[in-house]
Amino acid sequence: MPKSFLNKIIGPKSKLPGEEYTELDLGQYEAVLEEMPAETYVRVAQLTSLNELPELKKEVYDGNIVVADISLIKNDKLTSERAIKDLKQVAMDVHGDIAGIGDDYVMVTPTSVRINRTKILGGK
Repeated sequence: MPKSFLNKIIGPKSKLPGEEYTELDLGQYEAVLEEMPAETYVRVAQLTSLNELPELKKEVYDGNIVVADISLIKNDKLTSERAIKDLKQVAMDVHGDIAGIGDDYVMVTPTSVRINRTKILGGK
């Protein structure tokens, strides 16, 4: 089973003896969020081909943050290099930022959003 996005970033959670979890009902919270539009959204995408790049680029041009899973194109050097080159160009066009998250993800941000490359926890 593949690791989830959060497990790749922060690692798996270890359960302590006697630790209990409560299921949260986020229905009301999600309903309120739908009524409150945001200026910027974080969009998560899985890049499987160059055909998907126009939509990812449009999201950044529209002012959204894109986190793209590039694991499916990593083995095709030509495709992955072209995709990264195009995403870097978008970041430059909008005066945003771009950074890799581990080996499988790339984050592209719009104008005035910078990616701090210092980890909060977990070492260097």
